[in-house]
Amino acid sequence: MVTDNASSATAGRPRGRSAVAVPELVEKARAGDPRSVGRLISLVEDASPLLREVMAEICRHDDSAADRAITIGITGAPGVGKSTSTNALVTELRKAGKRVGVLAVDPSSPFSGGALLGDRVRMGDHALDKDVYIRSMASRGHLGGLSWSTPQAMRVLDAAGCDVVLVETVGVGQSEVEIAGLADTTIVLLAPGMGDGIQAAKAGILEVGDVYVVNKADRDGASSVRRDLRNALALTQRGEGAWKPPVLMTTAQDGSGMAEVVAELDKHAEWLRASGELARRRTRRAREEVEAIAVTTLRQRWAAVGRHDRLDALAVEVAEGRTDPYTAADVLLDAPESAG
Repeated sequence: MVTDNASSATAGRPRGRSAVAVPELVEKARAGDPRSVGRLISLVEDASPLLREVMAEICRHDDSAADRAITIGITGAPGVGKSTSTNALVTELRKAGKRVGVLAVDPSSPFSGGALLGDRVRMGDHALDKDVYIRSMASRGHLGGLSWSTPQAMRVLDAAGCDVVLVETVGVGQSEVEIAGLADTTIVLLAPGMGDGIQAAKAGILEVGDVYVVNKADRDGASSVRRDLRNALALTQRGEGAWKPPVLMTTAQDGSGMAEVVAELDKHAEWLRASGELARRRTRRAREEVEAIAVTTLRQRWAAVGRHDRLDALAVEVAEGRTDPYTAADVLLDAPESAG
């Protein structure tokens, strides 16, 4: 696989491509053809009418959940070195012979809707590696630090034979914890000068991280951040047999400490399988994905039959105190599809 940087920059715009034969495209992607993988992810990002067929075709070939890629989320505040750490982590995973997919979710351009950091300069080390696929995706204003299409893009990379899929988030404050619901393992990055363990607790990230990494360990204050974070984690309530998140030190710029990170990721993957937590997390993730698709479809159907006009009218009634929101919701849901 190779780096795919250009397609995100035009996300949301008509592509003018010829008709897509989905089964053939999926088959080529499963064989590791990077252009086919890129086209499938583009269909995902554009919410193509072919998306249902794409997902059905991928599912048809997906015989065993045990063979699916391990998904690792990488999150943290801006400036902690997420892209550099992701690059170093890919290097270590490749040393272990892993085939790696990377979804780098960037802030969206207010003009094109595409990813602002589409060139992924920090990950250029792997641009020519056929067993690494890097794709920038625009968050398009999604506050959780993830693109709405990230789960489907993960399925594409899984189908393409990736052993590990890394999802690097925008890192937008407290809402970045959304990655914990999407990944099998979540890495939370911190760095000296970016906040200590107590501030991390206030940000709500102590409950979501599986592995904590203090990057830029060569800088003053790194040991203090590690100590504060360990103390803060010690105060969190974890049941018997629960995973105890390690706090590691790295310098992603030169790769120092990344081997230890990969070792802890392997340990966590083993614990997930042995404890049954992997199945629970993936079931919860699938439930949320199905629910999101159902809600989106319902809104689209409402728009098609003018139900949004009825919603506006009910909103006025609630605002004026003529009805309560629960009654209004019942009216909206019980109204016939032809209602205007």
